[in-house]
Amino acid sequence: MENTYPDGDMYICPDCAHEWPQRSMSVEESAALVRDVHGNVLDNGDSVVVIKDLKVKGSSIPLKQGSVIRNIRLVEGDVEHIEGNSDKIKGLVLKVCFLKKT
Repeated sequence: MENTYPDGDMYICPDCAHEWPQRSMSVEESAALVRDVHGNVLDNGDSVVVIKDLKVKGSSIPLKQGSVIRNIRLVEGDVEHIEGNSDKIKGLVLKVCFLKKT
C-alpha cells in the first residue's frame, strides 16, 4: 500500500497493521531453524515442555507430559533434535515434535 514505511529492519503498514522483514530469509536460513511442535523457533538456553509421555531408553523412569526441560542445547546440523536435562533424567536427546516452547 502507499502508506507502508520502513522501521529498522521491518516494513510496516499502518492501514492493516501488518509487519514483514525488509530482507526475506533464504531457503537455507529458514530450513536451519529449529522449531517446536507449534512452529516457534527454539534457541540455545530456552525452556521447553514435553507434550506427551515419552519412554526413555536406558531408564525405567518415563518422561511425563508437562515435564520442563530447561537450558536446551541445539544439536549442530540437526533441526529435529535438541539436548537437555530434566529434573530426574540427565543427558536427554529429544525430538522437537514432542516439545513446545514455554
